[in-house]
Amino acid sequence: MGYAIKKGDLVKVIAGKDKGKTGKIIRILPEKDRALVEKINMIKRHTRPNQKNPQGGIVEKEASIHISNLMYFDEKKNRTVRVGAKVDSKGNKVRAFKKAGEVKAE
Repeated sequence: MGYAIKKGDLVKVIAGKDKGKTGKIIRILPEKDRALVEKINMIKRHTRPNQKNPQGGIVEKEASIHISNLMYFDEKKNRTVRVGAKVDSKGNKVRAFKKAGEVKAE
């Protein structure tokens, strides 16, 4: 299934404990309909010492959040917008804002 948001997009959380916060998408998990967003839905994990973290201890990292709780955030207008697909004059499929109809610059 395709999504209106993709890796690297700036999104705003519209539901849950982090409602109102914005962040950049790090990774999309399509099999679970979830995404990892930078500095959103932080959890603590107790880890053993290993090569990457020789000290071990408590590590904070992002947990996934359901895609339905995220919405594309337009920095220029400083608000959330709905995004859909459109075919441009050259026949290419592009992402566009639903209400304004303007094509999102990739």
